[in-house]
Amino acid sequence: MAEQAGVSLGTVSNVLNRPDSVSDQTRQRVLAVIERLGYVRSESARQLRAGRSRIIALLVLDMANPFFVEMARGAQQAARAAGLAVMMCNSAADPAEEADYLAMFAEQQVRGVLVTPTGDAADGRLHVLRGRGIPFVYADREQPSAKACSVSVDDVAGGRLAVRHLLTEGHRKVVYLSGPAHLAQSRDRHAGALAAFAEAGLPPDRLTVLEAARFDVTAGREAAARLLGMADRPTAVFCANDLLALGVLQALYAAGLRVPQEMAIVGYDDIDFASAAAVPLTSVRQPAHRIGRTAAELLIAETDEEAAPAHEHRKIVFQPELVVRSSSLSGHRRP
Repeated sequence: MAEQAGVSLGTVSNVLNRPDSVSDQTRQRVLAVIERLGYVRSESARQLRAGRSRIIALLVLDMANPFFVEMARGAQQAARAAGLAVMMCNSAADPAEEADYLAMFAEQQVRGVLVTPTGDAADGRLHVLRGRGIPFVYADREQPSAKACSVSVDDVAGGRLAVRHLLTEGHRKVVYLSGPAHLAQSRDRHAGALAAFAEAGLPPDRLTVLEAARFDVTAGREAAARLLGMADRPTAVFCANDLLALGVLQALYAAGLRVPQEMAIVGYDDIDFASAAAVPLTSVRQPAHRIGRTAAELLIAETDEEAAPAHEHRKIVFQPELVVRSSSLSGHRRP
């Protein structure tokens, strides 16, 4: 390439990496040869020479969940602003898959990792990154220790908001449709629901818990079949995410039950589909885009060569917001 352009290898390198240091005429001549030859620089070789990757890994629980897609968009926005790229991977809430991906990230020496862990034991699996000196940030999960940054939402407050709303609407028998119990999000939203009952002076046994195996629409439909088969059927259901709530809504409609007149529903996340459902879904809103962007910004700051020595791990917790729509406004009043 250098020979065909009539310049030195150093000049070609300057055109690719420091174009302002080369005259316009020389730069155009080199670029013309590059285009004619169809040259594409080896990014992996460049990173190897520089000793720095430009890739941030993002490991989430479910790539099919719009919440995590929006979180990824936020992370990508921050990464692009810093000249970096995001590689998104899906653990499917499976600890074994999570471990495999974390090992791959360590092997590939990515710049850093944003991770929504599959459970409490994930903290131990993250040692593979610590061993390679790869920083990581918890996204959509609070990190109780000071060993890493974390960005999360107060899910206990979110569960309290959802169930307090149902109690205000007059419901006294509520089902909490949980996701997998090993996930902190499921447990925290349950704790918030119980807190709402306690604040209202109601016994906790008025809240029935059904656990779904997954956080998806199919699991919501399956759980609704159990809900419909209950002898003392509740009048409201609080779902741990919107996909579960949409599955419940579909199953109730198929069974001929009116929502919200015969069964009120509240979801969690406030994904776009929530407002577009056949009965617009009341939901607890999480700032997914902001979570992803903030987590990526913390990771980028930690991996900055100049700022890293002074970096201090931060724990950022956003507050949720209840968005009330038709699915829970039944006007139902019970003693």
